[in-house]
Amino acid sequence: MNRLKTQLAKIKMKNPVTVASGTFGIEFAELFDLTCLGVVVTKTITLEPKAGNHPPRLYETPSGLLNSIGLQNPGVEIFIKESLPDYRKILEDNPDNPTPLVVSFSGATIREFINVLQRLEEVSGIAGYEVNVSCPNVEKEGLSFGVDSEAVYRLTKELKENLKTDRELIIKLTPNVTDIVEIAQAAEEGGCDSLALINTLIGMAIDWQTGNPFIKRGFGGLSGPAIKPVAVYNVFKVSQNTQLPILAMGGIATWQDALEFFYAGANAVAIGTGNFINPLSTLEIIDRLAEFLESKQLDLQSIIGKTGKLLNQ
Repeated sequence: MNRLKTQLAKIKMKNPVTVASGTFGIEFAELFDLTCLGVVVTKTITLEPKAGNHPPRLYETPSGLLNSIGLQNPGVEIFIKESLPDYRKILEDNPDNPTPLVVSFSGATIREFINVLQRLEEVSGIAGYEVNVSCPNVEKEGLSFGVDSEAVYRLTKELKENLKTDRELIIKLTPNVTDIVEIAQAAEEGGCDSLALINTLIGMAIDWQTGNPFIKRGFGGLSGPAIKPVAVYNVFKVSQNTQLPILAMGGIATWQDALEFFYAGANAVAIGTGNFINPLSTLEIIDRLAEFLESKQLDLQSIIGKTGKLLNQ
């Protein structure tokens, strides 16, 4: 009996653990069998190649990791030509145990988002899209959409209308807003299938001896254990106010961390900064979750949203 199986709207997952976009690449296949994951999510791609921000782009604080990569990527055409075949070969190699691939993408305008979507719709081997409207590290894209509920609604609606396949449309939200529920409801109204939350929190670290910021751009996105309570709260709030499945992320490093998110209402979880600390953390979380559920004679579905039910009694 598989007690770990779950679902993100259309995507059926053999277990609820995946990786956060930008923290994981095809090179992890040298360490373990990627088909052990519930889903694989790619790094965010854009219509044209992006060099990203100037270094230094990473700084480790005592409580988490600051990054300002700036969506560095080769562009959608190189992704389709060079990266997608490698993902397909690895993830589809074992037909008895395939793992869905979710492609993350972003854009500076609604037209750019649509152009990337339409190009990806022409190729096979993709189960869904994670639409990144939440990156704090690029100018005039990503986050500029994610903080405006009307913009999120219009973008989601346009993408849905241009979706010619039955692939999943996941909108990734930022916590850097006054009310994430309003943004989530706009995405739901626009027609998305599920939500991913949260992206990083905007942060800054300064060298006390010189006054210089440690990140070249001045500020970046904070990830890691420090943001977990914020992420759990946002998942809980959104799960209580929408009907959409949730792919949750934000400071998850252990199976106990993952459990908190399921209790809060997440249907699946993604490991981000935890991959840098322990590249095998995803596998360990899958194994420990399975052991926990077996010891309690529970399945995952029975504990999703448990905290909300307890509070509403």
